[in-house]
Amino acid sequence: MNSPKDKIAVSTDATYVILGASGNTGSIIADSLLSKGKKVRVVGRDAGRLQRFVRQGAEAFMGDVSDAAALTKAFSGARAAYLLLPPITSREDQERESDAIAKAVTESGLRYAVHLSSYGAHVPEGTGPVTGLHSSEQKLNSIGGLHVLHLRAAYFMENNLTAISMIQGLGILGHALLPDLKLPMIATRDVGDYAAQRLVDLDVSGKQTRELLGERDLSMAEATTIIARGIGKPDLRYAQFPYDQVQQVLEQTGMSPKKAAVYIEMFQAINASVLAAQEQRSRENTTPTSFEKFVQDVFVPAYHGKAHAA
Repeated sequence: MNSPKDKIAVSTDATYVILGASGNTGSIIADSLLSKGKKVRVVGRDAGRLQRFVRQGAEAFMGDVSDAAALTKAFSGARAAYLLLPPITSREDQERESDAIAKAVTESGLRYAVHLSSYGAHVPEGTGPVTGLHSSEQKLNSIGGLHVLHLRAAYFMENNLTAISMIQGLGILGHALLPDLKLPMIATRDVGDYAAQRLVDLDVSGKQTRELLGERDLSMAEATTIIARGIGKPDLRYAQFPYDQVQQVLEQTGMSPKKAAVYIEMFQAINASVLAAQEQRSRENTTPTSFEKFVQDVFVPAYHGKAHAA
């Protein structure tokens, strides 16, 4: 029979599983948990990208998010897991991946999870990649005995990094989004920090959602002005492009027409305010990193790095 001391030892020695550990949010969570002395199992397809966590004491687990059998092994014996879908390749793939995750959670008996979702995931269809996150939420919500927190994160500030080559090549920042529509923007670091803390606290009961709305709402015109100041190009302006033109640009970057169309659907949903935050901004859903800080710490180094490499 276990003594109370044995039970404490088991709970402090429990493993946390991180999907997408080499990504923007997963890497922050893995680093945070490892710095606190937690046992961490990092899951990914590329062993090389997991090595930096292994050097900190993590266990690397090779597996694909669409492989339910592998994920079941990864989740087995875990105290809690960070769940996410990888960047979309197609809506069909999203469904296969969320099916595999839900099956693995069920078969492994996982009790606690933090799931990366998106603001707007309450809408069942017509929101591009976010439709797949709605579906993933529903699948996890149907699992009895699972306590899960769906983090409905705002529009990632990092999405603006894709504009660097356009700024350097054309001298403008162009996108399909309306210039003056305010939307919540969040640094992925803040998502990772919040998720890591909730995994440690393990204060989730039942099925819960929490929007994370960034430091404040910003329009693309305002974001462009901040970027212009940061990179020393005060004349930089925002241009809204027609959807068909954005579709062509996405295809030129290597996206399939089908995948590009999914993103266009998301931009349309944002512009129509179909994809919009539902929670009032509060201390609980506001995160610390301002867009100015993101530009200084992330955008400017990336901009100059690409400029030097060109």
